Amino acid sequence: MTYSDCLAWCEKHISAKNLILLLSLIVGILSAVSAIVLKELIHLIKYLMAYQLASGHSHIWYLLGPMIGIALASLFVHYVVKDDISHGITKILYAISQRKSIIKLHNTWSSVIGSALTIGFGGSVGAEAPIVLTGAAIGSNLAKAFRLDQKTMMLMIGCGAAGAIGGIFQAPIAGFVFTLEVLMMDLTMANVAPLLISSVTATVISFIYTHQTSMFSLLSIEPFSLRRIPYYLILGIVCGLVSLYFTRGMNRLEGFFKKHIRSIGVKIIVGGSILGVLIFFFPPLYGEGYDVIYALMNGQAMSTLADSPFARLGMTSWVLLGYLCMVLLLKIVASAATNGGGGVGGIFAPSLFMGAVVGFLVAHLLNVAGLALPESNFVLAGMAGLMSGVMHAPLTGIFLIAELTGGYHLFMPLMIVSVVSYLVILLFEPHSLYAMRLAQKGELLTHNKDRSVLTLMHLDQVLETDLVVLPPSMMLGKLIKVIAAERRNIFPVVDEKGRLMGVLLLDEIRNIMFQPRLYKRFTVEDLMTSPPALLSSDMSMEKVMEVFEDTGAWNLPVVDSNKKYLGMVSKSKIFNSYRDVLVRLSDE
Repeated sequence: MTYSDCLAWCEKHISAKNLILLLSLIVGILSAVSAIVLKELIHLIKYLMAYQLASGHSHIWYLLGPMIGIALASLFVHYVVKDDISHGITKILYAISQRKSIIKLHNTWSSVIGSALTIGFGGSVGAEAPIVLTGAAIGSNLAKAFRLDQKTMMLMIGCGAAGAIGGIFQAPIAGFVFTLEVLMMDLTMANVAPLLISSVTATVISFIYTHQTSMFSLLSIEPFSLRRIPYYLILGIVCGLVSLYFTRGMNRLEGFFKKHIRSIGVKIIVGGSILGVLIFFFPPLYGEGYDVIYALMNGQAMSTLADSPFARLGMTSWVLLGYLCMVLLLKIVASAATNGGGGVGGIFAPSLFMGAVVGFLVAHLLNVAGLALPESNFVLAGMAGLMSGVMHAPLTGIFLIAELTGGYHLFMPLMIVSVVSYLVILLFEPHSLYAMRLAQKGELLTHNKDRSVLTLMHLDQVLETDLVVLPPSMMLGKLIKVIAAERRNIFPVVDEKGRLMGVLLLDEIRNIMFQPRLYKRFTVEDLMTSPPALLSSDMSMEKVMEVFEDTGAWNLPVVDSNKKYLGMVSKSKIFNSYRDVLVRLSDE
């Protein structure tokens, strides 16, 4: 049976609705398998290299291991993949908004290998964003194989992302909510069932494989108390400010690597050296940092200081506080050096790591001041708060931490800290670290339906190039003949080099059109006017509509960077295209 025969059989025997549900199940299974493979690869590399080859030479390994990992990942990406696979969530958002939900086939495996090499050797990033990109790529390519429409492909991407979160974190609700909040999927009845199927399926498979009901086990935790609300509010504010530091710091540091260091070899050396030195002095920066989170959650914070040179200063509370403050400030440098140097990883784990440190520091400082706050509770709340702030996703932060730890009875503090952190960072940054680059270009899909539809539209889709172009030297008499043969009331005026000089409006010359004595007196250049505004060929549709609204025009010319005329855009054509896109996105 050929591929076409299989598609024909599916079309005949499986309804469209049932096919989507079946594919969401398959996507969930494949996403879970991908998450398991990635975890096992990371653990295998860590075991073989860190414990076998570097036995007795741990400090040397801290210096060399991360550079080796970054080098291997960078060479793999450059010579094998030959494509940029960093910033996985941003790539998903870009694919949804600008590439008709098409994600390249190599993304179903390339991020797994790249991030395993990076993190296994000690890269200070997380495996979650790469696996989310992997799951989304599985959903996109599976939908493409069955020749599904763009709306369904978008849903399959969401299923892959939800399955990836469910599989790697064992958090089905967080996977579902993450897709709605971060990937901007609309919550409709047609979307709910497939997303839940993928998320739950992946989580169940992960449960069966690991035999664990939660990623982190808590040794001690205290119930929520109303008298601690003011302190959770303080933690929320601190998390919001640290989220701002994380977002802007990561963006600028990675921008520095991208802008100022072009050579792959130099990137590897600079990024690997910075990371190696940081890990040598601050071992908690090694890898994902989940062992540090576990220690902070379970009252073993002093163990984070054990392997560091700073332990010689004494194992006291003040040394620990100063040490963890430095770890907190330098984590973004370590993560940026990892990705900027050529490694592959995400910001999930760094945000959880920094949130745990923030929660511990706030609680410990307040306890030093004479309070008796449960540090474990604050560690959990800090994780939720920082994830909420960095990702602009309070629900994801709340449910993820509750599911990671089984701390469902702490929903109230998780909600307080997450919401406060989110509100604080909104005062400074309207978009998450994932979305800010696309938002600056007007390429970000949002929950605002009008803005989303405009994002999915492109200027070339509404560009009209069939208008008659007039030379400025044409006489009025000849112009009358051109007007008589055309049905349009606007004509662009272009010089011999193709540059736009102005536009001629039919309404502006009606009073002289039927006066033959003027036919040889006036030229097009005499009669043309300047357009209210010019549209650039690289403008987003959201910006185009802003220009139309500001000028009150119904037709505007489009030019390139050299002011060469490319065509005209009419507001009516935009409205027609808008209606078509809206119909495709809406549920029947």
